[in-house]
Amino acid sequence: MNTEKLTAKDFASDQEVRWCPGCGNYSILAQVQRTFPEIIEVPKENIVWISGIGCSSRFPYYMGTYGFHGIHGRAPVLAAGVKLANPKLDVWVATGDGDLLSIGGNHFIHACRKNIDLKVLLFNNQIYGLTKGQYSPTSERGKITKTTPYGSVDYPFNPTLLATGADATFIARSIDRNTKHLQEMIKRVAKHKGLAFLEIYQNCNIFNDGAFSLLTEKDTKDDNVLMLEHNQPMVFGKNKDKGIKLDGLKPIVVDITNGKYSINDVLVHDEFDESPLRATILSSFTTLPGFPTPVGVFRQIFKPTYGQGLTEQIEEIRREKAKVTWKKFCLAEIPGKLIELFKFELLLNLKLLFGLEFLSSPFIFK
Repeated sequence: MNTEKLTAKDFASDQEVRWCPGCGNYSILAQVQRTFPEIIEVPKENIVWISGIGCSSRFPYYMGTYGFHGIHGRAPVLAAGVKLANPKLDVWVATGDGDLLSIGGNHFIHACRKNIDLKVLLFNNQIYGLTKGQYSPTSERGKITKTTPYGSVDYPFNPTLLATGADATFIARSIDRNTKHLQEMIKRVAKHKGLAFLEIYQNCNIFNDGAFSLLTEKDTKDDNVLMLEHNQPMVFGKNKDKGIKLDGLKPIVVDITNGKYSINDVLVHDEFDESPLRATILSSFTTLPGFPTPVGVFRQIFKPTYGQGLTEQIEEIRREKAKVTWKKFCLAEIPGKLIELFKFELLLNLKLLFGLEFLSSPFIFK
């Protein structure tokens, strides 16, 4: 292993980065390359990036690691095959909302369910960018695009809610323009063993510009973003004067400065809660009017990965197969014809040695 300290340049390929000027993907690429020298605990040659189809899926071209560009929606299953074939590899997936949550939805939920040790970065711009602006599975209802000129009538996927329902063991969200926070989330993803899912709100300035402006503009972000921190009360607002309180199981936004409620009434975040209820409630905020958008780690739990279970099963079967006694070998493992031949040769030799005619009886070994 090369012990020379790596830099961001070591994780940049010789390929020209070809996204539209101003695309949020540039920020994501930069934060990954800046963060990797600090967090990667395997040799650089053991890092693999897998992608499907879409603007985000050009990502492996620009990383100075191994990897390949797959087919539409199949990145999770391709990545799973790579990881299971060689568990020493650190396998990352770069994918978009149109890639992962449309044709790739089936692969994604089962990768979560099985807890395959993958790091999945979802570049969510709520639009199909590569194919020039059709509505995607995360586009808001009523979205006017080339394929929905009168507005989309179906409801969008909520990616963190989907991951929670599929029992992913790590679920988080960040924003392309919040570079420090994005770096921190990438670090958390890298350290997790199991399916780590990071949704990144990414601005497509050509086909869906400003989709997340309320969460990124200086004048509005404080009142619209809830920064999740473990063991900290869920407060937000420019003056930290608003909080999240549970009324039974129903979340409500309260003013903690008017005397009716205080900081002691506010829900405290527990990212290690074994129950998916908290992550489910947090995920619902994006669909509730007047609620802030949660950003940070929704949930992190720990359980054996699919690869660990598979390896242990194979080793156990091998140990059991090795426990073969001589009796089992003679009576069970040798094909029937070989056993008959063995009996015939034994009888013949006994007859020649002792001249015992009765040994030729077919019932002697019954």
